Amino acid sequence: MRYAVVIEKTAGNYSALVPDLPGCVATGSTREDAEQQIREAIHFHLEGLREDGVQVPPPSSHVEYIDIAA
Repeated sequence: MRYAVVIEKTAGNYSALVPDLPGCVATGSTREDAEQQIREAIHFHLEGLREDGVQVPPPSSHVEYIDIAA
C-alpha cells in the first residue's frame, strides 16, 4: 500500500501526518527523521487496527502540487 504523507516544518522540528489514517502522526528533528518516524508510525497504526479487528482503510488521498504565478 502507498499512503500520502504530509510533512510540515514547524518552529522547532518537522511534523508528519497521514490523511487516510486519522491519528497517525509523528515528529522528527529533520525532514528525513520525520519521514522515518512516520513510516514506523504507519506500521504501528496498521498493526493496531488489525489486532483490534478493524478494517485497514485503503489509501485514497491524492497529492498534487499546483503552480501559482506570483
